Amino acid sequence: MAKTPPTFTKRATQYITNIGIVGIIRLALALPYALRVRLVGRIMQHFVGPLAGYRKRALTNLAFVWPDMPLADRKRIAAICLNNVGRTFIENYSNRDFPARMAQNPLTGPGFEALEQAAARKQPVILVTGHYGNYEAVRAALAGRGYAVGGLYRNMKNPYFNAHYVRTMKAFGGPVFPQGRKGTTGFVKHLKRGGQLVLLFDQHVWRQPVMTFLGQPAHTAVSAAELSLRYDALLIPFYGIRKADGLSFETVLEGPIAPTTPEDMTQKVTDSLTRRVEADPTQWFWVHRRWRVGERKS
Repeated sequence: MAKTPPTFTKRATQYITNIGIVGIIRLALALPYALRVRLVGRIMQHFVGPLAGYRKRALTNLAFVWPDMPLADRKRIAAICLNNVGRTFIENYSNRDFPARMAQNPLTGPGFEALEQAAARKQPVILVTGHYGNYEAVRAALAGRGYAVGGLYRNMKNPYFNAHYVRTMKAFGGPVFPQGRKGTTGFVKHLKRGGQLVLLFDQHVWRQPVMTFLGQPAHTAVSAAELSLRYDALLIPFYGIRKADGLSFETVLEGPIAPTTPEDMTQKVTDSLTRRVEADPTQWFWVHRRWRVGERKS
């Protein structure tokens, strides 16, 4: 069934919303880097997050996963989470400053050596992560070392916002591909040429297999593992972990996931993210509808 074209009112609302977002971005980008990151983090934490319902959703998810956790602790995690979301947003729009800061950031973990060896023999690599810390930090660090790491993105509902969002992703130095048939063709070609691709896997996808995430059943796309098996690509979990100063990162590539089945490999990747979230829950984006708590499929 063809999608119904958006109404004039909806288009106008999207346009006005985008103007407001772009205005905030431009004002923030005019500030010194450290100040802009801290400021947008606070704006998300104290204003945008509560008004947009993100704080409420984060608290709902935290109560679902850890019902015995004291409310004060859940509120603290939600507040720091929102601050991290805001910081990540403006860092990723700082498409000159942020990549420059990350260009020589140390890449640690056994996965980096595995990636280097795969690149030397032109074996494709699929890098998988969740919305944790700043997931673009590792891609920026790899781009600084000459790797053209591709990204796969989901088109935003607001087409005006989507246009500059895509331009921002491209600025990190690798090709980017939209979800869908056209994008799939592009990133498959990139993999076949021995390239590297980043995929985020930690959002709810209806009709996908159920994995255990943070002790709860969660519908999870197995596409990263399927692509890894189909194209003999290494599957490497990675993380851009925000440090205590709020501005710098530990960029880690874990060891490759052994090839078995898509479901088993996806569960192992999910277990990796679970360990990271349990180690520091403030860095994960609790604002997503990961479990669709209180919702039913229409």
